[in-house]
Amino acid sequence: MARLSFGIKTAQQHTTYEEMLTVWREADAIPVFEHAWLFDHFAPIHSDVDGPCLEGWTTLTAMATQTTRLRLGLMVVGNTYRHPAVLAKTAATLDVISGGRLDLGLGAGWNVYEHESMGIPLYPPGERIRRFGEACELIKLLYTQPTTDYDGRYYQLKEARCEPKPVQRPWPPFVLGGGGEKLTLRIVAEHADVWNFAGGTAEEFTRKVGILREHCAAVGRNPDEITLSMQLRLKYDDLPGAVQTLQQFVDAGATHLVLYLPPPFPEGIVQRLADEVVAQVRG
Repeated sequence: MARLSFGIKTAQQHTTYEEMLTVWREADAIPVFEHAWLFDHFAPIHSDVDGPCLEGWTTLTAMATQTTRLRLGLMVVGNTYRHPAVLAKTAATLDVISGGRLDLGLGAGWNVYEHESMGIPLYPPGERIRRFGEACELIKLLYTQPTTDYDGRYYQLKEARCEPKPVQRPWPPFVLGGGGEKLTLRIVAEHADVWNFAGGTAEEFTRKVGILREHCAAVGRNPDEITLSMQLRLKYDDLPGAVQTLQQFVDAGATHLVLYLPPPFPEGIVQRLADEVVAQVRG
């Protein structure tokens, strides 16, 4: 049985930096938690958009300077929000600042309100996903070449530089999100080190893993090279239910498990999760 890794996620909406920092510091001090995540949105999602929401990369950089051990990332970055060459530079800088602890989360982007309200183009789904694939390609080139020329369908680079390179070579692990079966999972098969299943049942997860394996066969990739990840939004009054759900996903092959903590965060919640959730899930 593959080794399990557990992480936390504190989406930076309807909360404060100080409240999240308390949770991250607690997790950094508890060895069973290996990774910690924020999200990449400019306004709250699935809730009242009028509430506070701190920007992801800025907050993640602050968390990197306040922790020493946790791997960290955004689950996941919306590719449409930034030119991928700019994203590559931002991510490389954070990998340097964190001493090589970045996991590079990336997805195609989807939030209609954010795009419309900020004047950011939200391309049709097919184009959005193809742009996502090109982004993965050119980021890897920027991380492995002194200068990069790239003539894609959507992105073009000419003698582009990215210095310093990330600490992690050849690049930080690519954590790709999304479950589109024809296009997205093929990009996952080509580029992902970790695939994150954002939500749904264990049965749906199993079905999509099967499709991912088919794409891996088509592109000549060993599917065992891709770590299978899931995230679970916690209900603090039903931690035994979280154990049961996590166990279903572990039985289905997930090994990278992210516990999504909604605010407000109960005092001492991370230690409770270590004792009442992590210790109960069997690897």
